Amino acid sequence: MKLLVSLSLFLLMFAYNAKAQIKVHNFESFRPMLSKDNDTTYVINFWATWCAPCVKELPDFEKINKQFRNRKFKMLLVSLDFRKSLETRLIPFVSERGLEAEVVLLHEPDANVWIDKIDPTWTGSIPATLIYNRDFRQFREGSYSYNELYQLIIHNLKQ
Repeated sequence: MKLLVSLSLFLLMFAYNAKAQIKVHNFESFRPMLSKDNDTTYVINFWATWCAPCVKELPDFEKINKQFRNRKFKMLLVSLDFRKSLETRLIPFVSERGLEAEVVLLHEPDANVWIDKIDPTWTGSIPATLIYNRDFRQFREGSYSYNELYQLIIHNLKQ
């Protein structure tokens, strides 16, 4: 019985910590992440737990994040899941897959207001990824392979 109570408390604490790590943004609070003017290379991936191609490419994004995390590099995984599924779907998903890249939830129900502010060519489909630094900016709808993503980052990473 004590083991069951201890395990339950541990799981509750773990869920609380994961919840604290996933910030919920509206577009205005998220917007500054799209145009930081410094030497860091940013990879901002828009995805959702219900998107099969998004989920398929996440391990490659995680691998890239681990490879470059000690450089001038920042990865941000922007979930477009529904706000109401934060605790029931997104947090368990992030936890089960051991995602180490920063995950945020973008909760801005009217996508027509913000999609073209990310990139005017974006139709709204996911996955979609913005990669930028002070001297480079590229937006792409669709999946990246590990090699494509690696080459793009390595060629644009500031030393």
